Amino acid sequence: MGNTTERLLEATKEIWTRYNEHPFVLGIQNGTLEREKFRYYIIQDYLYLEDYAKSFAIGIAKAKSLETTRLFSGYINVLTGGEMDIHRGYMGKFAVTQEELAATLRSLDNLSYTSYMLRVAYEEGEAEILTAILSCAYSYEVIAKKMVANNPLAAEHDFYGEWVKGYASERYAEENKILLDTLEKLTKNYTEEQIAHLADIFVTCSRYELAFWDMSWDMKK
Repeated sequence: MGNTTERLLEATKEIWTRYNEHPFVLGIQNGTLEREKFRYYIIQDYLYLEDYAKSFAIGIAKAKSLETTRLFSGYINVLTGGEMDIHRGYMGKFAVTQEELAATLRSLDNLSYTSYMLRVAYEEGEAEILTAILSCAYSYEVIAKKMVANNPLAAEHDFYGEWVKGYASERYAEENKILLDTLEKLTKNYTEEQIAHLADIFVTCSRYELAFWDMSWDMKK
């Protein structure tokens, strides 16, 4: 792990520790989470991913190399072609329809998070966009792996195991490594002031991630 990533994780160490102490996350880990709460989370996560994908799209316009352009483009294809297919995975299990999604409002916490992320995308550069994106992408890997460490049976649960296995998988970790390595390359010559700004973005997005777990637990509107 490179210098920039270490700085970002150090700045958010206390916030990230709280992820795996959260009742929503513990509920997935132990298989005790109410399905109704998880269904709410899945729908709000879908609405979040719509704007998350747009952040990658803006990143394409901001990219200064073909390599970074391909990286952002690849993630858009993965998101729109896989995670956002409502007929697959948990969306299918919960029988969520396109009509229901269209009629569901983003919660205020969700809207605030994606609005901030899109603001970073529109106003900042490729490294800053990647920093905002990483808070979500990498934290899910860390959370899922900690779940398995705390409860080795979490990945085998008949309902939540699919979620745990997906984010704890080596394939997902490899995708994150590309994002992390790219951030290190993009920030190789960053000044102390620029790194501090990245840390501010990362801390803000990490706070929003924690708020997303709160939102899902309370099923906030």
